[in-house]
Amino acid sequence: MQIKPRQHLLDIWQAMARHSFDDGEWVWGEWGGQSSVADAERLLCLLYPATEIPAFRLDDPDNTGDDVQHALKKAGGRLGVPVNIVAAASQFMQRHTGDDKRPTFAGGHYFSTQDKTGEVTQEQRQLGVVDSFSMSITLCLATLGFLKVYETRTRRSDIREAIAELRQATSNRLTAAMVSLLRSFIVNVFDTDSSHGRTLSELLGQGRLSQRQVLNKFQNRFRPLRAAINESVFLGIDVQERLKDENQLFECGWAWSMVKDAPEVETSEPIGPQPGGVAGAVPYLYFTVVALDGIQDLFSERTLTLGLLNTEQQKLAEALRLRWELTQQYWSRIARFNDDRWPLEDIPWRTTGQNLESEYFSLSVAAILVHDLMRRRATDDDLTRTVGVMERLAERGRITSRMTREDPMIRLHDPGVTLPLQGSERLGPPLQWSMTDFSAQLLKRTVQLCTLSRNVASHDRLLRLAENIHDHMWRRRIRDGEGVGLWDNVHAAYPDAEIHKRRVPVSWSITERVTEVMVQAHEMYRQPPIRSLELTQLARALLSESAHLLGNEQMEPAPTDSGRHGMELRNIEVKLRRARSLVDEQPGTAYALTLDVLGQLDSLARAREAADRGV
Repeated sequence: MQIKPRQHLLDIWQAMARHSFDDGEWVWGEWGGQSSVADAERLLCLLYPATEIPAFRLDDPDNTGDDVQHALKKAGGRLGVPVNIVAAASQFMQRHTGDDKRPTFAGGHYFSTQDKTGEVTQEQRQLGVVDSFSMSITLCLATLGFLKVYETRTRRSDIREAIAELRQATSNRLTAAMVSLLRSFIVNVFDTDSSHGRTLSELLGQGRLSQRQVLNKFQNRFRPLRAAINESVFLGIDVQERLKDENQLFECGWAWSMVKDAPEVETSEPIGPQPGGVAGAVPYLYFTVVALDGIQDLFSERTLTLGLLNTEQQKLAEALRLRWELTQQYWSRIARFNDDRWPLEDIPWRTTGQNLESEYFSLSVAAILVHDLMRRRATDDDLTRTVGVMERLAERGRITSRMTREDPMIRLHDPGVTLPLQGSERLGPPLQWSMTDFSAQLLKRTVQLCTLSRNVASHDRLLRLAENIHDHMWRRRIRDGEGVGLWDNVHAAYPDAEIHKRRVPVSWSITERVTEVMVQAHEMYRQPPIRSLELTQLARALLSESAHLLGNEQMEPAPTDSGRHGMELRNIEVKLRRARSLVDEQPGTAYALTLDVLGQLDSLARAREAADRGV
């Protein structure tokens, strides 16, 4: 199935309108308010496309498209939808703000216990999680951008008052989320003989390099980055001193929540008291990728153009940007540590902090590499090898290959990959976090790479892979009951596998990821097509021949055909001018136009020859 972002987004919005609106008003339902992550993902399914794609704008009712109005008919229509969005966003801010006026980022029902007999305590459910911090950044920026435009389009005084209150609450939450992400960042320094050090050495050495060789290569490759972290990021005296020792290995990234004993971040913004951290000082690949996704929205073109950040938030954004760049550089170099064979190509990846291995972690490292490739000018070799990794992950994940009987790979999709949350045992039974979005994440990264690639062969492979993963995801839509048209029905893609019963009727995590993919696909199709040097040369050769033959034709006496010959020549001239204007950007189109011109000129020449023979 070809990816059709506009039509697919309209389908998602229509399904959302059926599910989340009743008589034109937003309805949270039974599971609303029980996880700030799920609630933010749900709102973003509507707000993200509305603020990223001009044709889906909802902040200017006079310019809302007819197909958008039809899709959101049950959500209140052209005038009602923006009002309901303001109301839903206001409810979200109220639900996830504590009695002390401090924004909260509770993981809620997304947390589960490692011991199935244990119960998650209420205090644990209220723990903030990096997913919520990152998702809140994206949601708050989308909301602020929406309000900035909608405020100028409405004259209702009650709506203007609601907008003013919502803007302040959204700004406070944005600041709190940024502060929380700063307090969740960690650099973990460890000795080569520790369990972390041995795991990392084995991962980087791949059985070809000794521990000493790995350390020497690590020292040389990461010396500039080590110095940059030391000079630019305050990490505490102990970590700072140990990081200077080049005989120590290190990792950087985000823990699952605010780190225990993480110092408070100074800010003049009214975000209330900063809670103490509980997470162990160990980076997680999954949460690092989630944090990177949210942070990049802080310095997107839209954020800068609309001026969505105040002065204090700009300072926090710069601090996060520094960590964003350092983390990308670190993991990109780890992924490509050996030139002859990347550690990333040795699937599945094994994590050092949790000592787990899974295709999901390979995808997480690939996602960071995609971030880095998008940030800098990627080489064709980098792209080609990364495409190969994506294709292998799709095959190993049984997305582009057949699921065998009692195939263990079903666990990648259901119940998903689970992460033990180190430090959560301080407040109750040890918690874990489950990731069931392997397919959606793989689709997202493939489309991002497709957007990045300017190599015809790589782009074609990526596009075909994206379409195959998209087919898989589209089969997993819910077909009946609550949430029809949304996600996730794993059984539909793997009918012979034993699937666990869903805890919640709709997976907003996967639905939101698919929505992101459609926005990214829209961006991909908006780019100019990839230029082919060979096609450009052929088009120019055809243009040269066409211009010469046209000049020759114009020197011939015009037949007495009531001006049809002159009109045909003018039509040929117009096509040639069009072809010349396109030859650099769209050589294929210029080639086709010129071929048509050559056919017309040949027809004129043959008609003249026939007329001459008749005479």
